[in-house]
Amino acid sequence: MTATANRANWGQSAKIVASAIWECRLLKANINRAILTGPIVASILSLVSPVQALQVQVTPPNPELGDTLSVIIQVNSSSATPTVSVLQKNYPAFPIGNNRFRALLPTTPLEKPGARVVQVSGDGQVQKLNVQVRDRDFPTQSIWLPPGKDSEGTDAEFDRVDAFKALVTPQKFWDGKLLRPNSGEITTIYGVRRYYNGVFAKDYYHRGVDYAGAYGSPVVAPAAGRVSLVGRESQGFKIHGNVVGIDHGQGVASILMHLSRIDVKEGDFVKAGQVIGALGSTGASTGPHLHWGLYVHGQSVDPVPWRLQGVE
Repeated sequence: MTATANRANWGQSAKIVASAIWECRLLKANINRAILTGPIVASILSLVSPVQALQVQVTPPNPELGDTLSVIIQVNSSSATPTVSVLQKNYPAFPIGNNRFRALLPTTPLEKPGARVVQVSGDGQVQKLNVQVRDRDFPTQSIWLPPGKDSEGTDAEFDRVDAFKALVTPQKFWDGKLLRPNSGEITTIYGVRRYYNGVFAKDYYHRGVDYAGAYGSPVVAPAAGRVSLVGRESQGFKIHGNVVGIDHGQGVASILMHLSRIDVKEGDFVKAGQVIGALGSTGASTGPHLHWGLYVHGQSVDPVPWRLQGVE
């Protein structure tokens, strides 16, 4: 009986050992299979859920001095606002829906043409775009101001105007193309360099468009916005004359100068095309006309592209 029991125990032990050897072989095979297939699985997962690159688009595609650069940024999440910088200056980006943001970058006739490196940071990524800004031929003009119209202005006048141009309201009030503010003939375009009473104004360029309409003809708001500046010649606005400044939001602003009459007050919200005053010849003016200046983050840009193509 003892021999029979030992044979039974030996047989059971042999089965246990054989089963253990089989499990070890199976485990080794599974490990080898995992090692071989791991990179393939990782590769498939990377194809299924790739990390989206930061997408940036700059318009217009071939800008020239005086143009406004519109930088559209697509990010994965709208929780963090991207940052935009060019020429060592930062510009705010505002949401425009679907995880997209837009920043507006001004260029002026006093800058040098050539490459601009636009740096955009968002989603933990950084992109640098090389944007070529073309040169532009700005004509020269001589202006002779009569006695009494050749004032250099006062600090109080320029402080008020500079504070208005520095406004960056988060809301966007303009919608689509900007309107022509007066029906008069255009007599002076944007960017003209000038001699004043025979002296060349070195750091000057014509910061807007002049309309030689009829005296007293209506002047309308080029776009919706809030009236954030009202100045009068009688209050010391010797250069701008009777002037209205409209904040269109997000660093975009219109200034309408030399008015004969003002029909709005600071704080009013005006619609595009609403009459805000009448054409005149107040301030540093040689005759009845309207000066319309458009500013982006405090810099004077050409209003014509905003009126013909629009900047959304």
